[in-house]
Amino acid sequence: MYDYLIIGAGVIGLALARELKAKRADAKILILEKESDVGFHSSGRNSGVLHAGFYYTSSSLKAKFTKDGNRELTNYCLENNLAINRCQKVVVAQNKEELTTLQELYKRGIKNGVDVSLISQEELDNLFTNIKTYKKALLSPTTSTVNPKEILLHLKNELIKSGVEIKFNTPYRSSYKNSAKKIINCAGLYADKIAKEFGFSKDYKILPFKGIYLKYTKEDKFINTNIYPVPNLKNPFLGVHYTVTVDNTIKIGPTAIPAFWRENYKGFDNFSFTEMVDILSTEAKLFFKNSFGFRDLAFEEMKKYNRNYFVSLAKAMVKNVDQSGFNQWSTPGIRAQLLNVKTNELLQDFVVEGDSKSVHVLNAVSPAFTSSFPFARWVAEEYVL
Repeated sequence: MYDYLIIGAGVIGLALARELKAKRADAKILILEKESDVGFHSSGRNSGVLHAGFYYTSSSLKAKFTKDGNRELTNYCLENNLAINRCQKVVVAQNKEELTTLQELYKRGIKNGVDVSLISQEELDNLFTNIKTYKKALLSPTTSTVNPKEILLHLKNELIKSGVEIKFNTPYRSSYKNSAKKIINCAGLYADKIAKEFGFSKDYKILPFKGIYLKYTKEDKFINTNIYPVPNLKNPFLGVHYTVTVDNTIKIGPTAIPAFWRENYKGFDNFSFTEMVDILSTEAKLFFKNSFGFRDLAFEEMKKYNRNYFVSLAKAMVKNVDQSGFNQWSTPGIRAQLLNVKTNELLQDFVVEGDSKSVHVLNAVSPAFTSSFPFARWVAEEYVL
């Protein structure tokens, strides 16, 4: 009999085990992971960006945890000699309308206590010579990039040393329900399915979106900071942007292409007919109703399979770039995005449900990696302990 059984060895599952062990050193904790190691899915396939926390309204959980998460993960990397590129971020506008949204992001950042500033094109030129914007840009000096898998592996080794048991190649089965005093579901793409076994996620379903980046393979480093467009605040996706990775590789992306099954990474890998029928029927309803602009999103995202079109979206944010250098697609990732099936809306914030027997982390999407340490602390205090 374990005190806590955690399903999923992604960043949230690992961070929760770390938090519970810190608060209860004698606790018996088991983590179940269906893959052979950590980082096979969302946590290990994300962009590696440590977000600053200015995108989110002050009342949201994302606003509550992103700023502190950025600081804590930055310190974690520095203290443990893990790779980090403190390359900052610039958000640029294309026109007058986007300038209004840019100013809204600035207001959110200030309200959330985040270090952000609005700078002119001239000030931008002094900092980063190859970026262009419409009148103003938003500078985020605390945005960094890290190696997600390196962090996950370090967390895993720390947990094992502290006495946490991790069973790999061990998918969750219903029979495990009686093996712990409390079940904590951090199963990512399958969190909703497991939650339904316990009577939760009644109004929710995971809708998978495929994210792919395009890498720049030439040697010239025409930028040295992350560059983002002004996002559409009505949906949770941030648009095609430049990321400078922890090893200074430049990439653009990601896509947000509706996937046809939960692990629809490449070709027919991990194909599930049952999942495909279920997800396609949901996507068809959203498409015909154009819920949250899903039809427009789907058409726009499919166009990004055309490399020239994909690159053209990023080209608008810089003065000079050799388009032919973008020629290597990255390993795809799947965003486990929660959908409210009653309202047909995508959930923008983190979502957790639970009772005295089980806890279910249902919507741990970006910036969940950045927010993982304080978010796990909150889940532990509010739902677990």
